[in-house]
Amino acid sequence: MKLFSFENLKIWQKSRQLSIAIYKVNRSSPDDERFGLVSQMRRSAISISSNIAKGREWYSGRDSARFTQISIKTINV
Repeated sequence: MKLFSFENLKIWQKSRQLSIAIYKVNRSSPDDERFGLVSQMRRSAISISSNIAKGREWYSGRDSARFTQISIKTINV
């Protein structure tokens, strides 16, 4: 079974756009927030695309679905 690349998924592309937007918005954040809220927002945004990519590495549809589910939960938080 040949899997297509995760880069072709619209949700992956949109999650990358979200990450870039969050990094741009957080550039002007105060220094005292740099290691608090800013760090948490950045890690959360990156985890969406990372979980989708990781899920596509697995050959099992069940494993892939689990990582996609984690990504969706991250978006909805």
